[in-house]
Amino acid sequence: MATWANGVRAVLLDISGVLYDSGGAAGGTVIPGSIEAVNRIRHSGLKLRFCTNESQATRSHFVRKLQRFGFTISEDEVTAPGPAARNLLKERGLRPHLLVHDDLLPEFDSVDISEPNCVIIGDAAENFSYQNLNRAFQALLNMEKPILISLGKGRYYKETDGLKLDVGAYMKALEYACDIPAEVVGKPSPNFFMSALAEMGVKPDEALMVGDDLVNDIGGAQSCGIRAVLVRTGKYRPSDEKHPDVTANGYVDNLAQAVDLLLSSQGSHL
Repeated sequence: MATWANGVRAVLLDISGVLYDSGGAAGGTVIPGSIEAVNRIRHSGLKLRFCTNESQATRSHFVRKLQRFGFTISEDEVTAPGPAARNLLKERGLRPHLLVHDDLLPEFDSVDISEPNCVIIGDAAENFSYQNLNRAFQALLNMEKPILISLGKGRYYKETDGLKLDVGAYMKALEYACDIPAEVVGKPSPNFFMSALAEMGVKPDEALMVGDDLVNDIGGAQSCGIRAVLVRTGKYRPSDEKHPDVTANGYVDNLAQAVDLLLSSQGSHL
């Protein structure tokens, strides 16, 4: 019996590393059993939300990709950092210098980028050149009150051909060079998790997070009072189970096993 499954009314799912591994000509590879696992959550009556730090594409783009893979998912079920950052810019009257992936730029089409008073950094992949990082650095130094907004703080993620540096490494470089703290709008930001819960109408102790990132998925959720289970897929490494600061509420081989344990604990055999 998985004690972490007791009283769960809603499930938050990470996407990359839990549902699929990105990369390759096809755009990624589905992790075995994950499509069926998502369907079983839906059929069980549990509320479902997808929480991702994906910032190499617009939310609509990667949702369409997941649909092509066979997942039942809609754009309004996804909490992602691009739209969150856009809302933050509007609320605070900010004009960004953008250091993001080309495929994410449409997310900011309606945003004023003249005379920037902040920098937004996402997983820019090949756009993380010295020249582009230096431009972001110079933009921050020229601001009276520099504001650095990051769409995540992951150290690395997994693609089909191996681990890749994530936005957090570049965020830390700008923090260090400019001597300022970044504001993170994706995981592990509490606001990110709490907005997902609010959209489902559940309390933190009624929700379960399933992710492959021990610090940002698991630790971030737990800091909000959400139980969290780590999958041994995606970026998972065995050392994650011996981390000095973060201990998951449970460890499972994959999403399918997590759903098996969750539903069996609730007396469901869907």
